[in-house]
Amino acid sequence: MEIVTTIRREVLTLPAAPLGPDNPLPPLRPLDETHRIEDRDKEDLPRDMARQIGYAPLHSLLPVPVRDGYDRRREPRSVDALVIENDRLRATVLPALGGRIGSLVHKPTGRELLYRNPVFQPANFALNGAWFSGGIEWNIGATGHTTLSCAPVHAARVPAPDGGQMLRLWEWERLRDLPFQVDLWLPEGSDFLYAGVRIRNPHEKPVPTYWWSNTAVPEECRVLAPAEEAWHFGYERRLRRVPVPEYDGTDRTYPPNSTYAADYFYEVPAGRRRWIAALDADGHGLVQTSTDALRGRKLFVWGRGPGGRRWQEWLTEPGTGGYCEIQAGLTRTQLEHVRLEAESEVSWLEAYGPFETRPDGEWTGVLREAEDRLEAVLPRADVDAAHTAWRPCADTGPGERLATGSGWGALEVLRAGWKLPGTPFDETTLGEEQEPWLHLLRAGSFPEPPDSRPPGGTLVARHWRDMLETAPATPLTEYHLGVAQWHAGDLAQAVRSWERGLRQAPAAWPVLRCLAVADQEARHHERAAERYAQAFDDLWRQRGEADDADGSWTAATAALGREAVEALLAAGRTADARSVWTRLDSGTRARGRFRLIEAGLLLAEGRREEARAVFDAGFEVADLREGDEAIGRLWAGLTGEPLPERHDFRMRPAP
Repeated sequence: MEIVTTIRREVLTLPAAPLGPDNPLPPLRPLDETHRIEDRDKEDLPRDMARQIGYAPLHSLLPVPVRDGYDRRREPRSVDALVIENDRLRATVLPALGGRIGSLVHKPTGRELLYRNPVFQPANFALNGAWFSGGIEWNIGATGHTTLSCAPVHAARVPAPDGGQMLRLWEWERLRDLPFQVDLWLPEGSDFLYAGVRIRNPHEKPVPTYWWSNTAVPEECRVLAPAEEAWHFGYERRLRRVPVPEYDGTDRTYPPNSTYAADYFYEVPAGRRRWIAALDADGHGLVQTSTDALRGRKLFVWGRGPGGRRWQEWLTEPGTGGYCEIQAGLTRTQLEHVRLEAESEVSWLEAYGPFETRPDGEWTGVLREAEDRLEAVLPRADVDAAHTAWRPCADTGPGERLATGSGWGALEVLRAGWKLPGTPFDETTLGEEQEPWLHLLRAGSFPEPPDSRPPGGTLVARHWRDMLETAPATPLTEYHLGVAQWHAGDLAQAVRSWERGLRQAPAAWPVLRCLAVADQEARHHERAAERYAQAFDDLWRQRGEADDADGSWTAATAALGREAVEALLAAGRTADARSVWTRLDSGTRARGRFRLIEAGLLLAEGRREEARAVFDAGFEVADLREGDEAIGRLWAGLTGEPLPERHDFRMRPAP
């Protein structure tokens, strides 16, 4: 009987929180990434690892906006899905959410092989904010969860190497300006989903590259990987070598055995097959393996401490069970980036499928049995051969389009004239966000917006900065040029551009805010506070005259108001901070983040009991950052009582 792979559209309905609008303020501040280590620790690392940790770490989110407009009001909502299946496996892909594989079901047994989150709840874990847990995600760009976590990607049908159908996902990664693709297919009669991945560098210079495939699985398991040692990274920002499976008297390959959140980057010996598996007590679970280019393997655990438990509840709903993550990447650790040479590419093949082997027992024997079992169900040579067979198909043009991503790739391809077989970025995908930049490209000038909305995002790559420098020096052009110069590290020139733009700008608040950030970075906190106060006053006047049908003014007022209150409080100007606070609309003030700000404002005003009442009334900071301890610090300033469980998101031992 012929086994037919099918690809179809499907609509899922699940409790989901809205993403809301992006933050309209350019992210000028240095990236506050938790996955960093002290320089002193690099001295004891292998030379290649230390070099790659020091190679081009990300310092800025530009040109990507921060996504912080979501909340925690979940309602039944529709989510578009693409389902690829044969008689063995069914994979459900979410093209509007980074191409995440939300579910992978082994049909003969009915087992869900992944941790499938029953809700969609954004949280502040991606590099640019909004991220959600569960499934298999494709992380590209820089250390952390991709900025595409909650963004659409392109999708289409493509012929598979065996003549069947393949689902292609592709998009333009904006932090490093690189196109990538993920091709999913189910070989005939196979229990394994194949994923062919390719990252291309079309530029005439090397570009830093990063990739980690991240799979969520139920945490009541044992994780197997072919290693006797691992690099342990906790939220104390220390990276150290530890034995596997046991250290400090505890077998850490059982995720529930850890107290605090931690990463374990396995040291897989050279020449050994790359794989990782998560198995339940009966020895059933999921295995991931790949060709050797995907070198690294990792286990992430939340831990059994109160902070880890709270985060697990936060990301889903009570009673759904916890999860851990098994991951695979281009380097040994996620703190590293690799050099992708000019006009070159890197590719590999991954395979995901059901796995059954003995999970418990002496480590060496368990690994030997697992590797023998893996070789029996999916020989290493077959994975290498599948990669070889797929490579010519990677350039095949897509057929029926199933989903549309962003227009940023089309803009870059139009600018440079690149030919990218297999991943076309058609001009038809250009949209409103790209329009002013398309005008700059074709006409040499940056157009004034048709209405009085806040300025859109800035493109900061060298070629766009050069175009802005030669364009007519309008206030809006000077604003965008300053942002691009700031990103390039030319801070003094950025300030000069903003000051020139300020002299003629009909709306001063965007430039005043940029200058305020520059003052903060230069430690001129009083001047920064004054500029924030002026910026908010100007925004308030501008907003009063504008149409806010799309909510852009509300988003701008909330974003600037938050920064202004914090800057004014830092400068001791509590009355001015209160003035900003009272002008925020009631919906903004009711959000959890702003309730926390209100408690801090009340405490600064000496109204301690009222600040405590904010905590007693309860609030949820929807965009609380991974590793952020702001709630605990404010609570400690109010009372000597233990931090309530509902506010305990600590991911490390108390200092």
